Order: sequence, then structure tokens, then C-alpha cells
Amino acid sequence: MGLLRNKEVKRMLFSMLLIALAAVASAYAFPQAAPAAAGAACLLLGAVFLMSTRRRYRQLARLGDYLRRVNGGEYSLELPDNDEGELSILKSEIYKVTVSLREQNERLKQDKLRLADALSDISHQFKTPLTSMSVMAELLSDGRLEEGRRAEFTGQLRGQLERLTWLTEALLKLSRLDAEAVTFHPRPFPLRELIQKACAPLMIPMELKDQTLSAEAEGSVRCDLNWTAEALSNILKNCIEHTPAGGEIRISASSNALFTEIRVLDSGPGFDKADLPYLFDRFYKGRNAARGSVGIGLAMAKSILQAQGGSLAARNAYGGGAEFILRFPAGETK
Repeated sequence: MGLLRNKEVKRMLFSMLLIALAAVASAYAFPQAAPAAAGAACLLLGAVFLMSTRRRYRQLARLGDYLRRVNGGEYSLELPDNDEGELSILKSEIYKVTVSLREQNERLKQDKLRLADALSDISHQFKTPLTSMSVMAELLSDGRLEEGRRAEFTGQLRGQLERLTWLTEALLKLSRLDAEAVTFHPRPFPLRELIQKACAPLMIPMELKDQTLSAEAEGSVRCDLNWTAEALSNILKNCIEHTPAGGEIRISASSNALFTEIRVLDSGPGFDKADLPYLFDRFYKGRNAARGSVGIGLAMAKSILQAQGGSLAARNAYGGGAEFILRFPAGETK
């Protein structure tokens, strides 16, 4: 019965039925003319079939032209004629594919723009230390350079090399996260263990700025310990950079049936309102960014948390300072 919903088929069957009825009526009314009526009926039936076939071929030709134009990049073309039938179903499917191609094309354009911006940012991040290292290498090659200055330039050169090493490793980690090539191993860990692991490499910078760290965190969280500690460490680095000497950084945690939440609060000036929408964009450096800041630490932290089903947000705390909110989906923690 589905075939009878096709208007083209119904039109052809109706025409053939009329011809057949006319031929039968003619043969009944004029028996002597029955052979001629049968021959005429056959000719008319053949003509109807040929006309219907020709019409279908014209429609197929238009579809072919449509596909060629779509292949040429004209994704905005519309397919008219929504009549029911085999070809209309085909047209509908082709149109769906066209819409999908159009959306993919737009996404590819956006990806290309983002890639171009990222390459420009990466080039800039590498160019600055490389230029500095080139100048210092030139100075170090001078045999008349004083030993004190030589030691100073050597230390600066080592610092730039360390920065380049960190930047390269961070970019490689980000690319692995983007490609979903990282295998996370979530297990229940005490919150204190996660915080201690994240804070361990940052104790010396905090001591140099005479900053204090307080943590109130009981219970457990289900996560990949190493990756999550790195994410939390990047957040703490941001807090250390923007908290003045003698300031305080506080970490607290709570849990409910839906998620485990970690809050990191510093006593710095907080975020500029204009920076808030872009804090987690790669290579974005806010108005109060520290000298030498690269702008990928927070972006990496958010990518790590999102890859584990969590989230990361930031805001200005009510009492002043910056506040980061990390959330992990609730799971088995025992």
C-alpha cells in the first residue's frame, strides 16, 4: 500500500486504468473494432509509461545537478518539491545530508580559525624566550664578560629553558586531552591526599611570598589522582601569582548526593569583570596577569576536569578575592 502513496505511481496507474477502461468499452460497443482498440490502448499505455519515465529522469537530472553544486560548496541550496514518493524521500534524505555537510563545513571553518589563532599564540610564546636566549648566548660568547655577569646570564638562560620545557609539556598534554588520547584511572582518594599532592611543588613559591595555606577537607573524591592534582596545582599557581605577599589561600571541600565540591579562595584583588568570560580560554592573559604568564594553566585544569565528567568555574568571592569551584560527579568513594 505504501506504493500507492507515491503521486507519480498513482497518476500513471490512473491514466492506465482510464485507457484500459476506454479500450474495453470500445471493444464492447464495437466488437469489429476490438483489435484496433487494443492496439491503440497498447500505444497509449506505452506513451504514458514513457512520459512518466521521462519525468522521473528529469527529476533525477535535477538531483544530480543539485549534488554537483553541493559538491562545489553551495551548501545553502534548498530542495523544493516535497510531494510524497520515492524521489521525494530521496530528496529529503539528500537535504538532510546537505544540512549536515553545511554544519560540518561551518565547524571546520571555526576549527581552522581557532587553529590559526592557537598557532599564532604558540609562536609568540616560543618566540619571546628564544629571542631572549639568543641574546644571552651572544653575550655569554664574549670572553671579556665578568664572571658575575656570566653566572647571572647562565641562570637566566636556564630559567628560559625550563619555561620552554614546561610550555612544550603543557601543550603536549593539552593536545592529548583534545584528541581524547588520555586514559584516566578514577579511583576513590582521600581529599587530603589530593590536596597534598597538588600543593607539594608549590610550597617554596608560597614561602618566598610569605603566603599561608589552609585546607579543610574531609572525605573522599573519585578521580584520577595524578591528572586531578595537576589541575588543582595549576589553579593554586594562579592564586599564588595574584595573591600579595603575606596573603592567604584557603581550600575547603564538601559533598552531597550529586557531587563533591572543592573551593579554592585567595586574598588577592579578584578578577577583573572583563576577564571573567575568558578565564579558561587558552593563551588568554587577563589585565592582572603576572609577568611571564603563558595563559594555559587554567585552560588545562578545566579540560582535565571536564574529561572526567567534572566542571570548573571561577568568580569573585563575596568578601573579596578570587574563588575557584571544582566539582566532581558523585560516585562510589569507598
